[in-house]
Amino acid sequence: MSSNRKAAQKGEAPQEPFKRAVVGCLRAMSQNTDLEVTFASERPSLIGAGEGAKARLPEPARKLSPREAAIVRGHADSMALRLACHDANVHKRLTPKGQEARAIFDAVEQARVESIGARRMQGVATNLAAMLEDRYHRGAYGEVTDRADAPLEDAVAMMVRERLSGMKPPEAGQKIVDVWRPIIESRAGKELDRLGESIEDQRDFGKAIHKLLQSLEMMDEEALDHDDTGDEAGDEEPNDQEQESEGDSEESDSGQAVEMDSAEGSDEEMQDGEMDAADAPAGDFPEEAEDGDADEASESKRPPMQAPAEMRGPDYKAFTNKFDEVVLADELCEPEELERLRAYLDKQLSNMSSIVARLANRLQRRLMAQQNRSWEFDLEEGMLDPARLSRIVIDPQQPLSFKREKDTNFRDTVVTLLLDNSGSMRGRPITVAASCADILARTLERCGVKVEILGFTTRAWKGGQSREAWLQAGKPATPGRLNDLRHIVYKQADAPWRRARRNLGLMMREGLLKENIDGEALDWAHQRLLGRPEQRRILMMISDGAPVDDSTLSVNPGNYLEKHLRRIIEEIETRSPVELIAIGIGHDVTRYYRRAVTIVDAEELGGAMTEKLAELFDETPAKVAINPRKFASATRVASRPVKVTA
Repeated sequence: MSSNRKAAQKGEAPQEPFKRAVVGCLRAMSQNTDLEVTFASERPSLIGAGEGAKARLPEPARKLSPREAAIVRGHADSMALRLACHDANVHKRLTPKGQEARAIFDAVEQARVESIGARRMQGVATNLAAMLEDRYHRGAYGEVTDRADAPLEDAVAMMVRERLSGMKPPEAGQKIVDVWRPIIESRAGKELDRLGESIEDQRDFGKAIHKLLQSLEMMDEEALDHDDTGDEAGDEEPNDQEQESEGDSEESDSGQAVEMDSAEGSDEEMQDGEMDAADAPAGDFPEEAEDGDADEASESKRPPMQAPAEMRGPDYKAFTNKFDEVVLADELCEPEELERLRAYLDKQLSNMSSIVARLANRLQRRLMAQQNRSWEFDLEEGMLDPARLSRIVIDPQQPLSFKREKDTNFRDTVVTLLLDNSGSMRGRPITVAASCADILARTLERCGVKVEILGFTTRAWKGGQSREAWLQAGKPATPGRLNDLRHIVYKQADAPWRRARRNLGLMMREGLLKENIDGEALDWAHQRLLGRPEQRRILMMISDGAPVDDSTLSVNPGNYLEKHLRRIIEEIETRSPVELIAIGIGHDVTRYYRRAVTIVDAEELGGAMTEKLAELFDETPAKVAINPRKFASATRVASRPVKVTA
């Protein structure tokens, strides 16, 4: 009998035999005997391909139920099928440029590889069904009634899986399919029916997806023809052509950090891209579809960096503010759901929270040292110094000694943490950002520094009600911003941390993260700070990409959102008493902000946040003779959200 099937040996955990069996099956299905497999409480992921591949699976419980076992096996089967049936180079050549089109393309490709296994092996189909049910249950999609809260790529992927393998959508994700099925079937039903003809050929299947995207009006015929000819020409020398084009794109963007898509790293990223599957949408390729999306979608539309004199135009506006909202986090979710999401956040961060906590404690010691009382002694006036009275007893001629407390350099301070809640932050980045914000809020609160935690996204994909209003108005030219803003208050500055703690769990809700309009969010957070009474105001922006909103950029100049962001940054940095700092996750923010730092991995976020805050507090800020009220009225833009529930 093989060691994989032996009962738990003396002294080992009871789940070890199960782990060995899963690992053996994963390596056999993927045909990769060198695959490195680990188990952890973090999100499942697949990194790399071939000899250097690494898979991370959920840590099974000591007392494993049949459902939990099937979920773990489902993750393993999904990774094995991707390794065995997915060619990253073919996928890269066929991937469309648009953000939402790419998300659908990635999701449907994952549905293809999983359907291949489900059609051949009933046990694999059962495991994948359990995994998907768990995924959508965690995402809290069971009560979806509005298409704005139902990711389109999930709906398409589940309908494709249904066509290819006969697997019905999981019960927890059924509502997503229900709200989108009439539209998808009416526009692309025939294309869905034809996908089964090419399930075994990734290239032909990818071209069939292009036709499906064209039917959904997410890809035009010209792009479709271009992709077909490019694919044929690329069969012989794909890497040279792609590397050259990517190199040109990077040069035109003035060295923006898009290493994920560079000539050296692009193929590796597509192969080595981390496939987070715990709570990601069905068929998600998180590192490919999300992290790369924001950069590639925005980069394809962004012109070369221009001279400062040109940064202010064109005038920025919103087509309508009617559907924008500023909302408290606990108004977007039921209390029980918030508690569950917060518990999930705590579980995911059990490994890294201690590291961030140590950094935060170091920051706390530095801040407390600045606030310690110090005294001047042996003065001729002030408070009588009782410690030196013994000198008078010894020598009555000795004059009395006085002391006076020194002024401290530490001023009354408020810090705002503005977190990017866009879809490209989904997975590990948003988890780490939520944890760091939570720990730093606690730390700064103990030091007497008030902290406000804000997030920004949109209410819908592809424009929502704003776009519908624009269509009904006859599609006027250059309409300005065409999406509904959602600005979220996770923690108000005056609220204690213990009262706002659970709100941060809302970031774990998959349906929350959509698109990002950074300029208006930065202006909103800045205006809130200007209304604060504290002497010192610090605003920290945390983002992983440039502003991207497909609906707005499709009918305005390609750099419309970026120019507005640059204008807001310039106003704050040159005229405002607020101190602005930015941290970019895999995205070079130094070309936007004067005071900024770029990190490659989300795991570095805690250290970067504490270090930059420590630098700010160590400095003696210049006195800025600006009236905040006058500045607020001078810089207020026409795009202010008007529906306020906070």
